[in-house]
Order: sequence, then structure tokens, then C-alpha cells
Amino acid sequence: MHGRARLRAVALGTTPPDAAPTAHGAGVGTVALTLTLAVTALAGCSRAVSVTLPGQADSAACAAVSRLWPADVAGHQPVAVSPASPAVRAYGDPAVIARCGVAEPAPSTDCLSVNDVDWVVTMLTDGAKFVTYGRSPALEVLVPSSAAPGSEGSLLPVFTAAARALPTTGRKCS
Repeated sequence: MHGRARLRAVALGTTPPDAAPTAHGAGVGTVALTLTLAVTALAGCSRAVSVTLPGQADSAACAAVSRLWPADVAGHQPVAVSPASPAVRAYGDPAVIARCGVAEPAPSTDCLSVNDVDWVVTMLTDGAKFVTYGRSPALEVLVPSSAAPGSEGSLLPVFTAAARALPTTGRKCS
């Protein structure tokens, strides 16, 4: 990976012994079950962000979202993803990655509302994961720490139109 840090989502709430504590005292671990994202440099070719496509990436809801991806995120233009899919968009290097079609998260106290869209927040060792709450399928946004140091959630407003296009389930953050 040529020294590039990988952003890994915590999928099952497992905590390895070397995990860094979060603000809520829980450790942050890595689980390869749902995804491992990395920026991969191909010798002499273009760069593509390696992603795992979500289970509902081919849904009609994600097709609608794909027409509403932001043109840029904090001045960063879209970059290629592999495998290519309209349900996934990446911006910059290291990449901010948005994936439509993930499962709706369980209720959580780590929830925030941005422009009337609820997001469940999971702090990772190298950034943050935000997943829409009360929408199915859900939209996931992975933000590396270097993209918005200490304020990863500040990038969420650009994803409002895409998130609002997803069907609501009636659930809200409390």
C-alpha cells in the first residue's frame, strides 16, 4: 500500500487489546467483515480507491442517490473507485468515501442530526464513520482524520441531498 493508512470500519463492536479509547470509553477495533478501504497506487497507472460494494448497492434507492452525489467535498474532486459503481463515490487523497446500500445501524446514543438527517457516528482509529439512521438502505460516509482534523462531521452537509433521497423508516435519533 506504499505507506498509506487504511480506514477500516468497526462492524461488530469488537475491541482488540491495542484499540484506542473513544470519547465514550469504548475501544475502536477493526473488523474485515464489512469493508477495508485503501487508496491503492497502481504502478504507472491511475489511482483507484478500493471499496467493498454494499449489499443494496444495486437498489432503486441507491440509483436515485447516485444522481445526487456532491460535485466535490471540501474542494476535493471525485476519484475513481474499484470496483466501479454509481452507489459509491470517493473524493480526495486520502479519500472521503460515501457508500449507498449499507444496512441501517442499530439505535445508538452516538447520533447526530445534520440538516434534518440523522447519522450514527463511530470514531475509528484513523477517522470517523457516519451512517444515516432512519433510512433504508443507509448511506455511509467514511472520513479520514486528515480530511477534517477534529471535525470530521463538518463534511456531512454536502451529503444531505443524497441522504434525503433514501426512503425513511420512521426512526429518529433520540
